[in-house]
Amino acid sequence: MGQLVAIVGRPNVGKSTLFNRLTQTRTAITDPTAGTTRDRQYGKVDWNGKEFSIVDTGGWVVNSDDIFESEINKQVELAIEQADEILFVVDAMNGVTDLDDHVANILRRARKPVILVANKVDSNEWIYNVPEFYSLGLGDPYPVSAVNGYGTGDLLDEVVKELPEKSEDEKEQLEDIPKFAIVGRPNAGKSSLINAFIGTDRHIVTDIAGTTRDSIYTRYSKFGFDFYIVDTAGIRKKNKVNEDIEYYSVIRSIRAIEASDVCILMIDATRGIEAQDVNIFSLIQRNKKGLVVVVNKWDIVDDKSTDAIKHYEAAIRERFAPFTDFPIIFTSAVTKQRIFKVLETALDVYNNRKRTVPTSQLNTVMQEDIAAYPPPSNKGKYVKIKYITMLKGAQVPTFIFFCNLPQWVKEPYRRYLENKIREHWDFTGTPINVFMREK
Repeated sequence: MGQLVAIVGRPNVGKSTLFNRLTQTRTAITDPTAGTTRDRQYGKVDWNGKEFSIVDTGGWVVNSDDIFESEINKQVELAIEQADEILFVVDAMNGVTDLDDHVANILRRARKPVILVANKVDSNEWIYNVPEFYSLGLGDPYPVSAVNGYGTGDLLDEVVKELPEKSEDEKEQLEDIPKFAIVGRPNAGKSSLINAFIGTDRHIVTDIAGTTRDSIYTRYSKFGFDFYIVDTAGIRKKNKVNEDIEYYSVIRSIRAIEASDVCILMIDATRGIEAQDVNIFSLIQRNKKGLVVVVNKWDIVDDKSTDAIKHYEAAIRERFAPFTDFPIIFTSAVTKQRIFKVLETALDVYNNRKRTVPTSQLNTVMQEDIAAYPPPSNKGKYVKIKYITMLKGAQVPTFIFFCNLPQWVKEPYRRYLENKIREHWDFTGTPINVFMREK
């Protein structure tokens, strides 16, 4: 499972800019106005072969002095509870503030690695302000400039060094059996579905000692099935304010998704597809996990006609496009309608992720499709795909197309190749990687 790093700190210290710098994206909106970031941002960082997830927790502060400190408290406490490591960002231009002290007091009591990041060292003159942050009692401050990238390499070296590693026993214990995560927004019926799977016959459940407190593995070995459910039940318990619920839901979903092979995404049939469903789907896609969409609470929907089902399926695939090759199941966790179909389908998707296509068969079939619709020419030159192979041991099915001019093969043609692969072989529910390489 991946490791999770949270960025915390008071408003307007450059958390979102640092997030963009580390993820090499422009996902988070940056602005000098405090409280600009309203939605939690999630991304991946790959540094010297070590990959970890990172969450920008900024933007929770509203423009009220009465709520200011309590909002910071909630943000930091949730980050401490869920993260493997914390980046505490401070402003080198302004020095230590009362809010910095307040957050530092909480972090000092936490049993999590904390790295103090002195941001906004945009020129040499500001580096002399950095020693002031030793007063926070959190070790050596790392001077960085999120704007121009100064010091971020040294910071990432320290981040990957401090990330905790799983023990070998834990890795061996979990690696061979399928892991299914049940994810979705609060009140979608995740807990009800898990209870419907497990029932009251507790002898089929064995909790694994030593797993993270964020994702609880439950062994399911009944009716010929044998897999782990990555349990994310309990998201709804954090019900102090709506923002807490949303943030806690996203963090727990990240942990569950990273720990799984296949994600069972729960959608509330009575509410339809909402932005939070699309956010969680995007997390599944970024992590290259298998997907089964489950429309729950179908028993209380008035219109259960075939036309209604087709309309619902079309709406889901439209919102989740361009990836549309995934199964959709309409269930009721309360009445147990089609719940075992969910397990069978999740296992099929897991097997699709492990599917391999012989090289000879792959070349015979795909070369016909390539000949029928070759890559478009560019400046009078033609792309010739000479050889195709499937990468062995990859996390997701990965196909390598060797050709003379790989840089001229654009995304539309890659999608054509992916669609043809899906036509000939069953990769329903799992992402596919298509790479062009020079031969």
